[in-house]
Amino acid sequence: MTEVNEPPRLRLPAKLAYAAGGIPNIIEQRGLSTFLLIFYNQVVGLAPQVVATVLLITSCVDALLDPVIGQVSDNFRSRWGRRHPFIYAAALPVAAAYLLIWCPPHVHANLLFVYLLVLLLAVRLFSACFELPASALLPELTSNYDERTTIISLRMMLGLLGGLGLTMLAYRVFLKENPDGSGGVLARHGYFSYGLTAALLIAGAIVLAGVGTHSRIPYLSKPPARRATLRTMLREVAATVNNRSFVVLLVINLLMSTASGAKAALELYFSIYFWGLTQVQMANLVGASFVGIILGFALAPALSRWVGKRNAAACMIACGMFGVAGPVLGRLAGIMPANGTAALFAILLADVTFTICVATGNAILLTALLNDVVEDVAVKTGRRSEGLLLAADSLSRKVVSSGGILISGWMLALIAFPQKAERGAVPPEIVAKLAYAYIPMVVVYLLAFCVLFVYRIDRTVHESNLRTLRQRAVQAAGTSASR
Repeated sequence: MTEVNEPPRLRLPAKLAYAAGGIPNIIEQRGLSTFLLIFYNQVVGLAPQVVATVLLITSCVDALLDPVIGQVSDNFRSRWGRRHPFIYAAALPVAAAYLLIWCPPHVHANLLFVYLLVLLLAVRLFSACFELPASALLPELTSNYDERTTIISLRMMLGLLGGLGLTMLAYRVFLKENPDGSGGVLARHGYFSYGLTAALLIAGAIVLAGVGTHSRIPYLSKPPARRATLRTMLREVAATVNNRSFVVLLVINLLMSTASGAKAALELYFSIYFWGLTQVQMANLVGASFVGIILGFALAPALSRWVGKRNAAACMIACGMFGVAGPVLGRLAGIMPANGTAALFAILLADVTFTICVATGNAILLTALLNDVVEDVAVKTGRRSEGLLLAADSLSRKVVSSGGILISGWMLALIAFPQKAERGAVPPEIVAKLAYAYIPMVVVYLLAFCVLFVYRIDRTVHESNLRTLRQRAVQAAGTSASR
């Protein structure tokens, strides 16, 4: 492992530019999870299980591509370092592919299946070419235990604000519902404007993240020049991921992504058909999410400093169980106000604010915990493998987030949810089945809560790892000077 010169202090403009890199991934995730299923099912007319199958295929391809991209990024040598060439190369392709998803041609369902599959594969590929190298920059931008949490908080906050802001624009501008009930999320024509705006934001944020951190390239780690065989690379991959704390976080992300993927995919179905919300009310719920993001952004670092990252994340997961399922359980128990009442909407506003707060805080803390694994692995293997570690984590979230959408798509098919359904036209027994099928997701949160306590890297362990790596660097420098 080759060490580099001590970098200058990371200043605010670089932090903000790096944090802006959180916007593309959240825009893509939010758009695909919120709108893709209802757009291709209720607007375009593709069966929900077909959409879900496309997502399953792309997830399987991800299982092959993400670790490869992460490993290549870890070992790539260029005058722009290991990460930045991938970042710059991804900007235009991922933006173009994302735009094309929202303007499908009027063709047979089989051709539409191929069209969606190719574009989703392109989005996943080029998104990984940006997101994995960009995420892998953080452990080298700062090794400070608390500063990492702060930067991750900033990146997560900007990403969520960008994703939710665009969602609100979609509800209020691009997919605006007309007074006569026409338009809205169930109409096709507004999705092109939404896709174009999203594509421009994605490309702009990627370029900003690359340019804003470009000056740090001389201070980033450089992999040794070598020719590694496939067997060597596979052996290094196995040694890198064979870390108990990493495996714990991998399992937790698998569980949490399943729940969040299912929730996001069914969000509009619940809003329109279960709660009977208008599109203005849905936009206002997104507005409440902004409040939740700010609260989560402020709460996560403070709670981390007070009780530690792991315990803080456990608190967030426990709270998330109640926020996600509470209103639905209340409706099934017959204690929620009737649809269309101010009381119901007030409860949903409070629930969204609370749920987004703990979800934001939890995402920040789990990402911070993962970044602390980097030095723990480096102590054990002698290599910095940020790209590979973050690839495995990103893969788990993408695969199971898609798995959540897959579950949702087949759930809609199994309960015979009608296609191109009008508001208020779905039989009550079908709506009730949708709710009953969703409730078991609470068990996923409980499992994640229990698994988290196997994670063992706290502030003391992290600082010990940093001291070990510094001592090795000094010893290596002395050995090199004596030759």
